[in-house]
Amino acid sequence: MFFGMETETPLVLTEHERAVINRRAGSGILRALVAQAAMAAVAVLVSWLVSGGMAAVSALVGAAAYFVPNALFALRLLLGIFGPVKSNPLTFFFGEALKLGSAVAVLVLVAWLGRDWVVWPALLFGLLCVLKGYVLLLAFRKLP
Repeated sequence: MFFGMETETPLVLTEHERAVINRRAGSGILRALVAQAAMAAVAVLVSWLVSGGMAAVSALVGAAAYFVPNALFALRLLLGIFGPVKSNPLTFFFGEALKLGSAVAVLVLVAWLGRDWVVWPALLFGLLCVLKGYVLLLAFRKLP
């Protein structure tokens, strides 16, 4: 007892309740990935229509710099939800760090190797669209 508060009993979930929660979590992860992929496609299309092929490739590279590591991290989280290997908070922390670090590494690599062809506004537009993919879920009221 701490300052007059009684200790609470821990919440115990049934297998059915746990399955419902896992299904909703998995569905939310997949919806976020689909929204990010849709936003990447929009970024590539808009860049192509406005500035041509090299801008579209740059937007694709910018979108992929974040989408690919994010998709791999989402796959790891889904394996933790539905697979035999369970995730813990440390898995999430390291996954986020690896995801962000690899996105930065791809952008550094593009800056180093793509000096002649990269269209930076389009690349940043593609990256921003994927980063803000959840806005699409907000617009259609499909947030998990």
